[in-house]
Amino acid sequence: MSTKAISKRSKVAESPLTDLIIDAIQDIKGKNIVKLDLRHLSDASVDFFIICTGDSTTQVKAISERIHKKVRDLVGISPINVEGAKQAQWILVDYFDIVVHVFYPETRAFYDLEDMWSDGKRTEYQNL
Repeated sequence: MSTKAISKRSKVAESPLTDLIIDAIQDIKGKNIVKLDLRHLSDASVDFFIICTGDSTTQVKAISERIHKKVRDLVGISPINVEGAKQAQWILVDYFDIVVHVFYPETRAFYDLEDMWSDGKRTEYQNL
């Protein structure tokens, strides 16, 4: 991949799409929202992780569905993959450069992605 392509990719993955995803999470009252900027890490396969928690499996599923719908409706982008929707303990919504992790509380504590990727630049968002 050329330097120009990497630069363009990072700019695309930056603020507007991450802000839209975070806004979609807040629409459904997702909690403990954290954005990890991983662009400066050579071993990261994505630019950003966005992590949040839903209080129930119903809310976890509703958050992931809201993200999908809002991003598709407003910018015409669909995720390249969605994993875990059936059991809704941990739903991964993959937008290639941005991966969203929507967790049930106990599952989030068990996997502790924030600690695993603690070298990322962390931004926390207020619960609404």
